[in-house]
Amino acid sequence: MTSPPPDAGIVITATQMYEEVRRVGNSLIRLEAKLDALGAADRDVDTRLADHESRLRRLEASRWPLPAVGALTGIAGLIAGVAPLLSR
Repeated sequence: MTSPPPDAGIVITATQMYEEVRRVGNSLIRLEAKLDALGAADRDVDTRLADHESRLRRLEASRWPLPAVGALTGIAGLIAGVAPLLSR
């Protein structure tokens, strides 16, 4: 290879290009591995979210009788309080 003229600027050899391409390739491999890990974590979060959602739905479904029981108890108390007044 001949030496470049003094005013040629920057010279990049084929070896330097090859090393840079390999470095970029290795970086892409590491990036792909990190993306795969993030995808697995995302699936785990989706599973946990679905589990929490189903548990909340079960809690909400089992809670509905409480207001009805409270209302019935209040009505029964009102009837019990008014009954002696009406029987006089």
